[in-house]
Formats: sequence, structure tokens, C-alpha cells
Amino acid sequence: MPKFDAQKVIDVMNRILEAELAGVVRYTHYSFLVFGFGRIPIVSWLRGQANESLLHAHQVGEWITTLGAYPSLAIGPLLDSHQHDIAAMLRESLESEGAALSLYRELLELVQGRFVALEEFARQMIHAEELHAAEVDKMLRKPGELASFAPRQG
Repeated sequence: MPKFDAQKVIDVMNRILEAELAGVVRYTHYSFLVFGFGRIPIVSWLRGQANESLLHAHQVGEWITTLGAYPSLAIGPLLDSHQHDIAAMLRESLESEGAALSLYRELLELVQGRFVALEEFARQMIHAEELHAAEVDKMLRKPGELASFAPRQG
């Protein structure tokens, strides 16, 4: 099995960790800003996403230390258009999720065929992120609209 570049893998994983921690902050912040009749289920969904981002951050942080490195203390970029309607929050979420998905794909490229356990982890995370992006995409569609809101990444 070919060797992998541990430093490149650690660098990507630290960027993933930062992105996931930003997700915790972003989804928690969004949950404070929901008003109206649909508040309760939307807040619950947003806080669930924050918890999922925290779980992902835990998993990535554990992998970083498994590889003998120091997990980043930074938090990734926090998009905030200051438009607090739910659709604006979801569009920002879709953009951030796309960035995280790209990072997981980058990780997969670095470890594919070189480190089976990390390869499987990357694939699981890509699967989870793609499902999440698909749900957000559906939430952004108008009722009865079948066409995707955003173009799919391959």
C-alpha cells in the first residue's frame, strides 16, 4: 500500500476541524434568530445541525491526535449576510456545507488506497455532508418544485 503524506492529511483535517467548529457556532447563532409560527421545529433542526457539527469536530480532532498532531484551536470563516430570514440562513448553510464537502473530498484524495480507516471515515463524512446538503436544497425549494435549488457537485 502506498504511503500517504501525513502532514498534508493533518493540514486538511485541521481545516475540516475549523469548518466543523464554525458550523457549531453558525447553526447555534441561526437558532437564536428564528421567529414566527415555524420557530420550534426550525430551531430544533438548527440545533441538531450544531450538534452534528460538534460530533464531526470531535471525530476529526480524534483523528488528528491519532496521527500524532495538535488539533487547531481556530474556527473557520463565519458567513453572515445579516439577512435573518430562514432562506438566507439556509443559503449560507448550503455554501458552508459545500466548502466542508470539498475538504472531505480533498481528504479522501490524500488517503485513498493509502490508509483504509481514514479513507472510510472520509467516505462516511462525504455521505453525511451530501445528505445534509440535499436536505437543505429541498428546504430551499418552493412547494411542488422538483428542480434542485443548487447545482450538484460531482
